[in-house]
Amino acid sequence: MVAKLDYHWHLRKVMADRGMFSTTDLIPPLKERGISLSSSQVYRLVVERPERLSLKILMALLDILDCTMDDLIEPIAVTGSAKKPKKAAVGGTTAAEGIGDLRPKRARIRGVDR
Repeated sequence: MVAKLDYHWHLRKVMADRGMFSTTDLIPPLKERGISLSSSQVYRLVVERPERLSLKILMALLDILDCTMDDLIEPIAVTGSAKKPKKAAVGGTTAAEGIGDLRPKRARIRGVDR
């Protein structure tokens, strides 16, 4: 079985090691390097694990934090196949899933008598 690769993103930890505890602390140094990101974009970059990352932003982060790529990105091998179960289409759930045999009563729309 082929091992699937994944990674851990350690930007928040590296920032804390450098005394940067607010996500907005990155905005001025990024701007000095010609990268303008909004505060919400910087927040997502720090807090969440990026799926797509510009190499310019990555190089700027390495320069700002004076670290290596190994400090920011830790490759890991994912073991096992922990797949999420697929969701069935609307109305296609089995009795074992969801609400069992209970089904809502179909609504009937009738004209209003005045």
